[in-house]
Amino acid sequence: MQTYLVGGAVRDALLGQTPGDRDFVVVGQTQAAMEAAGFRAIGRDFPVFLHPHTGEEYALARTERKAGRGHRGFVVDADPSVTLEQDLERRDFTINAIAQAPDGTLIDPYGGARDLDARLLRHVGPAFAEDPLRVLRAARFMARFAPLGFTVADETMALMRAMVDAGELATLTPERVWQELRRALGSARPSAFVRTLHDCGALAVVLPEVDALYGVPQRAEYHPEVDTGTHIELVVDMAARLAPGDDAIGFAALTHDLGKALTPAHQLPRHVGHEHAGVRPLEALCARLKVPSAHRELAIVACREHLNVHRIAELRDTTLYELIARCDGFRRPERIDQLALVCEADKRGRLGSTDSDYPQGAQLRRAHAAACAVNARDLAAEGRAGPAIGEALRRARIAAIAAARGGDDTPAT
Repeated sequence: MQTYLVGGAVRDALLGQTPGDRDFVVVGQTQAAMEAAGFRAIGRDFPVFLHPHTGEEYALARTERKAGRGHRGFVVDADPSVTLEQDLERRDFTINAIAQAPDGTLIDPYGGARDLDARLLRHVGPAFAEDPLRVLRAARFMARFAPLGFTVADETMALMRAMVDAGELATLTPERVWQELRRALGSARPSAFVRTLHDCGALAVVLPEVDALYGVPQRAEYHPEVDTGTHIELVVDMAARLAPGDDAIGFAALTHDLGKALTPAHQLPRHVGHEHAGVRPLEALCARLKVPSAHRELAIVACREHLNVHRIAELRDTTLYELIARCDGFRRPERIDQLALVCEADKRGRLGSTDSDYPQGAQLRRAHAAACAVNARDLAAEGRAGPAIGEALRRARIAAIAAARGGDDTPAT
């Protein structure tokens, strides 16, 4: 059995990174022969198997032929005559089209190792254009590898633009778009995902609410970067720095300013009420991509409340209590810490503010912790019942917030 290690495990090892799951390609075998050797077939669309001892994935070498629109419109051929080079040719990028023999020899017919050294993301061949999902994969790989200095090859960017212009991305399912977006937001530099899609025109197709922010000016005294799209790039990168791998924080950071795209031209560069205006396009985006409820709810809270958190020192104790309650912070206490992180990312995601302090986050957490320390059971033990407990709990929590803010120089109730 001719087996070769392929794909990400080879690429990551050559980059000096710890490889993830190992995938193997098998040349010259049939499904019957694999099953006879103890491999368990798991592939639905093409022949892939689990090793009987290691559980690692082994796939038969295959070619793919375009037979319809979209990323699913392919006919797979896994005949034993398919060569390793033919299997590698169907892959997306040269850096993913490198195989390694059991003795360590690299098989690299498309120059993947050279492109790794040049920090270049380049498509393998013209078949790249047959799968629109690869445009999103290119952007997602940039979110992971941009910190290493990677860029997209000019010819690959040109091909991606042509795919967008041809309308190919309209065939992508919401689930696949969300999957790629979610993985990008959990990467080291999510801005590279957003920027890559914007530069090739794909952002206007898959995330038009975000794309609409580019070219929208903001007040320079608060946003030296001026352009709202640039601000969003800075915010998502700051979110990745503050909460590495947390795609829920990343999604809220990405969508917190959607309302700025709706500001009437005569009001620019001011954006009065953008935090409330942004909720409707955010809800539309979430519905279209079938965003999980936890991500959607946090994003809506951050969109609606981020200005209130920024000016927390101006809020009365009662107002701050109501903010926490609106965010469901007593039933879901983790929500407040998440909100504080998104707001910090927003404040520090501006030119010249990367290393600034954000005391508002600590103030919000301190007030929330004090309010949560008030126990309804203790109030019931004092003889209160029914609605009286609810009102007493509210008053006690506001008092606890006031006490916790004693050193914050905030207005009294």
